Amino acid sequence: MITKGINHLGLTVRDLDQTTAFFTELLGWKLLARDDSYPRTTVSDGSARLTLWQADRTAPKTDFDRKANIGLHHVALEVETEDDLNALAGKIEAWPGVTIEFGPEPLGNGPRKHMMFAEPGGIRLEIIWAAGQ
Repeated sequence: MITKGINHLGLTVRDLDQTTAFFTELLGWKLLARDDSYPRTTVSDGSARLTLWQADRTAPKTDFDRKANIGLHHVALEVETEDDLNALAGKIEAWPGVTIEFGPEPLGNGPRKHMMFAEPGGIRLEIIWAAGQ
């Protein structure tokens, strides 16, 4: 194998400041870089690294449709415990601009659980508690 994993995932978002705040303020990720000349930020939780790109504000926006668009379906982030999932779900549900697809529920036959939502910039995210699997 010549590759060794994903260096970063680049995502285009509706509002760079809103999405950056979601990751840094709500999820506690660290802001690694910001470049206002080519509007983007880079955020990380110490394991995953995302580069967030501002969509052209002058162009019409088309929301992502996971069933019709080629490309990103969602980004899945893992939490350590079921309590972490439930606590984070409450914070996510209260965050302005978030659209909840479904709250914490069993994944398949369990015991794993997950939730799906779109953060304010329109990126579909999943939070998973893997139940030690």
